[in-house]
Amino acid sequence: MSESYPKKYTIKKTEKKVLKKWYELLVVGRKLDERAPNYLKQAIGWSYHAPYAGHDGIQFAVGQHFDRDKDHLFPYYRDMLTTFSAGLTAEEIILNGISKATDKASGGRHMSNHFAKPEWNIHNVSSCTANHDLHAVGVARAMKYYKHKGVAITSHGESSLSEGYVFEAINGASREKLPVIFVIQDNGYGISVPKNMQTANRKPSNNFSGLKNLRIIHCNGKDVFDSMNAMAEAKKHALEVGEPVMVHANCVRIESHSNSDRHELYRDENERNYVSEYDPLAKFRRMLIRYKRFTEKELEGIEEDATKQVKTAHKKALAAPDPDPASIFDYVMPEPYVSEKYPEGIHNQDGEKIKLVEAINKTLKEEFRHNPDTFIWGQDVANKEKGGAFNVTKGMQKEFGEKRVFSAPIAEDFIVGTANGMSRFNDKIRVVIEGAEFADYFWPAMEQYVDSSHDYWRSNGQFVPNMTIRLASGGYIGGGLYHSQNIEGALATLPGVRIVYPAFADDAAGLLRTAIRSKGITMFMEPKALYNSPKAAATVPDDFEVPFGKARVRREGKDITLVTYGNTLIHSLQAAEKLQEEGIDIEVIDLRSLVPLDKEAIFKSIKKTSKVVVVHEDKVFAGFGSEITSTIMEEAFEYLDAPVKRIGSTFTPVGFNRILENAILPNTDKIVEGVRELYKY
Repeated sequence: MSESYPKKYTIKKTEKKVLKKWYELLVVGRKLDERAPNYLKQAIGWSYHAPYAGHDGIQFAVGQHFDRDKDHLFPYYRDMLTTFSAGLTAEEIILNGISKATDKASGGRHMSNHFAKPEWNIHNVSSCTANHDLHAVGVARAMKYYKHKGVAITSHGESSLSEGYVFEAINGASREKLPVIFVIQDNGYGISVPKNMQTANRKPSNNFSGLKNLRIIHCNGKDVFDSMNAMAEAKKHALEVGEPVMVHANCVRIESHSNSDRHELYRDENERNYVSEYDPLAKFRRMLIRYKRFTEKELEGIEEDATKQVKTAHKKALAAPDPDPASIFDYVMPEPYVSEKYPEGIHNQDGEKIKLVEAINKTLKEEFRHNPDTFIWGQDVANKEKGGAFNVTKGMQKEFGEKRVFSAPIAEDFIVGTANGMSRFNDKIRVVIEGAEFADYFWPAMEQYVDSSHDYWRSNGQFVPNMTIRLASGGYIGGGLYHSQNIEGALATLPGVRIVYPAFADDAAGLLRTAIRSKGITMFMEPKALYNSPKAAATVPDDFEVPFGKARVRREGKDITLVTYGNTLIHSLQAAEKLQEEGIDIEVIDLRSLVPLDKEAIFKSIKKTSKVVVVHEDKVFAGFGSEITSTIMEEAFEYLDAPVKRIGSTFTPVGFNRILENAILPNTDKIVEGVRELYKY
């Protein structure tokens, strides 16, 4: 049963000219839906198509209630009619389907059937099912903060409610009382998996009935009028009450899940005939005639015009240019903030030294004062005088308030996903997040990390998340599993994210300032063992900035180059002092930035020393040092007098007992021993 709400739209109340426009949209949309598979058969494109037939009522209603000037819409891969109803043209739909360079969603970079128009706030979403719920919640958080009168609308199938991050999104919107409309298009299947294998509830939205502040509205998604009324009520509630609404639309899927699926393998003939009988378009057409709003001839005229419209759009779309292969390197990563005063990221060391943790805390506060559109959240970051597990954010909420500095649920995907979403609202917004209390706990957020990493490229430069992800990383604290691992090697495999790993207080401050002021994503790795270490303390100018991709020579030498970063920088410097006593002169290169990597600084040093050791805390096997080594072998082999040597952790987890930890992690003595071996080569 549908929830009781005002019936603003009925076939008798609605003006004929409005009904005509509605029918035209419905017919053109269906013709596009039915034409899509033909492009694949003709090898023109549209290699992925998910038919929407059977979802017509709710998709039409979502598009009609979307206000491009105030709202944000996150459609999913089956939402062709949604986006067409929201204002995309037939030509724009086809351009996306056949992946042309002029496709408004991505310029042919993203999968077909992912319709978008970012300039209208119809967002380009990932293929990862319903992960855009988190983005919608983030946008809605910004709407509430800036007192913007609009709603975020996110749409997907009922099977996506099985995803953990979908619960995180709905739970977060409920807790924060945000103006989000979650549209659930329930056709009974997740590809071939029936609903009863997803959840025990016949209506999966009722799984969320216990959440406070969440209103759930059920409607007939096959019926245009019931869907229009449900969406009208949902938007009214979200705007006036300021709380989330879930619209559960009962639909049918008339065709297969997609053109790669064969529903006759799991749906018998009776079921396929049954869903065809409930075709929403055919029902709407019958109603228009039954209530004598249109004659058969009038409807046939509209249908003929629709056919012409699609043919015209088809011809224009085919004539559009294809993507240029040379463009693949465009929009991988935006240009960073450039320092004019500190182009090399170096300063004089006059003044009082401060610790690494103080430098990060001080810089965060300075940047929050510099840009009032800066926010920070994460687990445990804003609890009275406590600022995270290591007090990095201590005192921030007291100065900047709980709306800019707040703790998040223990849900790493939620933390990252809503940061992505909030940055969609306004280009001035900068979000700093503590991605997890320890880097090892970041793995649940990897889905959002992956999605966010290619947002800029996927949208053809139309959107990039402006966020800095802070992670307390590394060992040497006796932390063991989930408290002592290094994950930068895994993170670096994905293009589109800068990764920095400072060891000294001044570099941490300078790189953090650059990260926050830059567009795009920066993964800011913090060696937690050095937070309060006097060895990592440094003088930090108030305005210090460190450019990305600029290594720093921490110690000059002529015999062997040590390339390192993070915790092992301190060990490398100590090893260099010991080796000096033996007459071995070591040059120590502090990378500071892993992506981008300062290859020139490494090569310059190798040309002088002819021998190189790569040292890092992570495992030697498949660690980031492997990439550094390969780069040296490919581009600087001619300058080498010996093989590149790597020093790092054993290929094991990190043990909790200090005896085990010492056996696993690299240290000063292990570096000394390794350098001696290379020196004798």
